Amino acid sequence: MATLVERLTNMLEPAVAAAGFELIGVEFIRSKQSTLRVYIDHEEGITVDNCADVSHQVSAVLDVEDPINTEYFLEVSSPGMERPFFKAAHFEQFIGEEAAVQLNVALENRRKFTAVITAVEDNVIVFTIGEDSFKVPMSAIKKAHLVPKFD
Repeated sequence: MATLVERLTNMLEPAVAAAGFELIGVEFIRSKQSTLRVYIDHEEGITVDNCADVSHQVSAVLDVEDPINTEYFLEVSSPGMERPFFKAAHFEQFIGEEAAVQLNVALENRRKFTAVITAVEDNVIVFTIGEDSFKVPMSAIKKAHLVPKFD
């Protein structure tokens, strides 16, 4: 059975695409005031008005489907400078860049690390820290995002 985030992603992707945007990913943060965060992107960038338009589209789908059985806030956002990675293809777009990664379980005594993305092989991401390279399957990645560079 698919997780809630997978179901939400599949449910919301057509509505986001119909509005002319790419669905980057979905996060559902359970807390006292739960939040459903929907990340969208477009080759020309994202404006506040774009987020509002997509929010209306997504709200309509969520009202009909009612997939979440608790109160939550809906946030529609651009990926921002610390762009989150949800798919192997997201890592592939940023080969040569640094990513901050959190794993589900420790790998080579590391659960959290910052490393350069050096390759993507199927659903396996190759990272480099200094002279050391190591492979991490997408299924082992809990959370990852781009580390912005300021020159």
